[in-house]
Amino acid sequence: MSVFSAAEIDYLRTQPLGRLATVGRDGMPHATAVGAYYDPEDDTVVIGSAGDMVASKKYRDARRTGKAALIVDDLASVAPWTPRGVEIRGRVRTHDSGGAQVGQRLSVPFPMDEAYLRIEPLRIVSWGIDTGSYETHARTVGASVD
Repeated sequence: MSVFSAAEIDYLRTQPLGRLATVGRDGMPHATAVGAYYDPEDDTVVIGSAGDMVASKKYRDARRTGKAALIVDDLASVAPWTPRGVEIRGRVRTHDSGGAQVGQRLSVPFPMDEAYLRIEPLRIVSWGIDTGSYETHARTVGASVD
């Protein structure tokens, strides 16, 4: 059984662009747009890149802290204003190899770099997916990252 609702999984499968937040060595937050892909094999979200992932700040921050947050959201409509999205906070694992194969398996529309990130959800907050646009569905789904 997934930690995501069926509606959240369907949404994540149709929205491959998200924003990843990490924290730098100096304590400053860092957010960047990323390709995000739900992986049903282990109920995680894969963050891929067409560029050199290992050289990126997000990769270095993820490797150092093991923590990240990801938001995938959009507007279902602008009239009326209808936001929806999913926030995933959790444990992030860095992988130095295998990204190309993972990207092919998940039908990523670009050639993924060998290095990639994988987010294991610990807390999920969604809005406009299983609820109205201004109601949240929030739950803790794993033990905290220390």
